[in-house]
Amino acid sequence: MENLNVLFLCTGNSCRSQMAEAFVRKYASDTIAVFSAGLEPRPVHQMAIEVMKEVGIDISGQRSKPISEFLGKIDFRYVIFVCEKAEQNCPYVYPHVLHRLSWPFDDPAKAQGSTEVRLAAFRDARNAIEKKIKEWLSTVDVVKK
Repeated sequence: MENLNVLFLCTGNSCRSQMAEAFVRKYASDTIAVFSAGLEPRPVHQMAIEVMKEVGIDISGQRSKPISEFLGKIDFRYVIFVCEKAEQNCPYVYPHVLHRLSWPFDDPAKAQGSTEVRLAAFRDARNAIEKKIKEWLSTVDVVKK
């Protein structure tokens, strides 16, 4: 049996979608195959790596990926948008997706100010994403098809 496939989409695939991917991998890797991608991929943000390490998750080996890496290659039961821009600009390209979810989180990479202010924005995003992942995992049907 195959795992339930989930894709997190964001514009840059540098922060929020990377964090979401890591949390699902931490909490449900035995039942969910998780991926992330971006419409305009940028390198994984150093502050995302730093704040995830604070909670014991190393995402330094993850890489940003374009959505084209998965189109037509993997059938996803869930495509979850973690930013509004990606949702608005992503064509409806997954005809076999059973669930398209919208979880718009503020982009921590846009935070201005000192290093501590910017890190606080990344921590806020990390914590909100982890909370949402835990809530979703408690309700999602993880029965393998």
